[in-house]
Amino acid sequence: MHLKRASLFRPALIVPLLLVLIQGSLAQQATQQTSPANGVAFKIESRLMGRAMPYRVVLPSAYAGEKDTRFPVIYLLHGLTGHFDNWTDKTKLIEYASRHNYIIVTPEGNDGWYADSPSIPADKYESYIVKELVPEIDKKFRTVAARGHRAIAGLSMGGYGSIKFGLKYPEMFSLVGSFSGALGAASFNEKNAGRIGKSVDAVYGSTDSESRKANDIFGLVRGLTPEKITALPFIYLDCGTEDFFFQNNRDFVGLLIEKKVPHEYRELPGKHDWVFWDSQVREFLQVADRRLEK
Repeated sequence: MHLKRASLFRPALIVPLLLVLIQGSLAQQATQQTSPANGVAFKIESRLMGRAMPYRVVLPSAYAGEKDTRFPVIYLLHGLTGHFDNWTDKTKLIEYASRHNYIIVTPEGNDGWYADSPSIPADKYESYIVKELVPEIDKKFRTVAARGHRAIAGLSMGGYGSIKFGLKYPEMFSLVGSFSGALGAASFNEKNAGRIGKSVDAVYGSTDSESRKANDIFGLVRGLTPEKITALPFIYLDCGTEDFFFQNNRDFVGLLIEKKVPHEYRELPGKHDWVFWDSQVREFLQVADRRLEK
């Protein structure tokens, strides 16, 4: 009997068990500690995308000490040619976030325009965020898993994406924000927008495709009824006066005014760069203080 008991503890069994325990402990520590200088890195095994998708999380300083407290969530989307780590690496987001009580999530969007590609089955950048990532965050962290406590914002391509999410999924977000948004994305092509348009062509296809129509935020706003307008999240927009998307933003804001969609728009001196986005993410956190439910 003694020999049988000893045989249960073979090294081949002990090592995998120890690895599981260590990995589980590290994951628990990551969700319990306050965020390090560049946030906490995670990956979601996306069934829709067929691969692991990285994201970062910035936790509020109160997260570690208040074990029963739940927090609102802000999702921040990056721009074209960017990645999920841009917000924490290229701005003072960590410093600004320390003055607020939000869980901040920065997903990976690659150059997918936060859309489901009609031609590449594994590129479902819209669906994986709304159907997989948001539920994952609500499960893994102590969030307030309700519309009134959830916001999404982004820069350039991410600004377009965040407003698109707000228009298409108003039941999920109560606040959306766009900084220097590429708001006319669905109308861009290589001929009228060069490299930016070429990336849109790769995602949405021909200029008359159904995919473009379904993701045209100008068209989505034009089609709003008064009943749908009352259900929308509050929209925050800003753009620098030297930005090449300046007129595009003005045109979209004009449409919001025409349709009487609640919003706030700011025009400020600035270009399409990280100096401007650094200042505006700080402003958006203050807007969130006013607009998200406590």
